[in-house]
Amino acid sequence: MKLSSDSKLTEQGLAPEGQGKLLLIACGALAREILTLIEANHWHHMALTCLPAILHNRPEGIPDAVEAAVRIHRENFERIFVVYADCGTGGLLEARCAKLGVEMVPGPHCYSFFEGNAAFAAHDDEITAFYLTDFLVRQFDAFVTKPLKFDKHPELKDMYFGHYEKLVYQAQTDDPELTELAKKHADTLGLIFERRFTGYEDLEVALAKA
Repeated sequence: MKLSSDSKLTEQGLAPEGQGKLLLIACGALAREILTLIEANHWHHMALTCLPAILHNRPEGIPDAVEAAVRIHRENFERIFVVYADCGTGGLLEARCAKLGVEMVPGPHCYSFFEGNAAFAAHDDEITAFYLTDFLVRQFDAFVTKPLKFDKHPELKDMYFGHYEKLVYQAQTDDPELTELAKKHADTLGLIFERRFTGYEDLEVALAKA
């Protein structure tokens, strides 16, 4: 499969690619990781389509977008698996998937299943942590700087991030350049930097079960 640019995955998503009996409907922020897992595990029975990753900035729109994708594609596949966690929908996405009769990835959000839901839940003292994944490190401006208008009003940083203490970079890949970029983002926000190499953890487990 040919991967779209990060900017296209953010704003447009990914049209269905690949052939198989199982369609994965995923967040655009997970496209690179999912395609890597499909290739590494020879899961050629899977096809992938992605919704725009920027939906995470307005999670109330995720359930409707997922339902629309399910209804568009379900006649062409034997099964559909939704590669979203709750992602800020307050349980609405899980309820919608149950209504549609499709499964989804368990967990509260991608930060949790990348680290492993059990391991992430153990960090109950991290209410002051701001998380980034590989994709969000690369797309920091699209998800943080521009939506929050830091580029025009840097004084707003304290308003939005004054209660945070550290930035946790959950690294799916061992990329020194991404690590340095994540450090710069932490400096920009005035936060302590921490890097955790997570790999794919529960994302891979969930896709293997699918």
